[in-house]
Amino acid sequence: MELIDREKDIMDVKMLSPLTWAYIGDSVYEMYIRTYLINKTKLKPHKLHIESIKYVKAKSQADILKKIDDMLTDEEKDIVRRGRNAENHHLPKNADPEDYMYSTAFEALIGYLYLTKQDERLRHILEKCINNDKK
Repeated sequence: MELIDREKDIMDVKMLSPLTWAYIGDSVYEMYIRTYLINKTKLKPHKLHIESIKYVKAKSQADILKKIDDMLTDEEKDIVRRGRNAENHHLPKNADPEDYMYSTAFEALIGYLYLTKQDERLRHILEKCINNDKK
């Protein structure tokens, strides 16, 4: 039994907007990072927050995506391309537009893998993110 039901089948997920993938991918990645930090540190909540920002800010996500690009399948690269090219009219004031495009692409990949229940692949990529991005 899954903790959270992912009801859509793969064809329905493929029809979603890349920004929808990124929307869920953002929360999946943040939950992964927060859980990782709780498991591996003894930090108090404020320090946990400060540490997690190092991983989840747009620049870090963009850098991670560039580091893992060579391990992505052709399908995953297509998901990343669609996420990067998605027209997003919201640009945060503290992020470089290019970094933001690549972070959206990264979040789209995470969200797509999550929604299509590719949990082993998702875990593998998330573990690479931690290993590549130790601060």
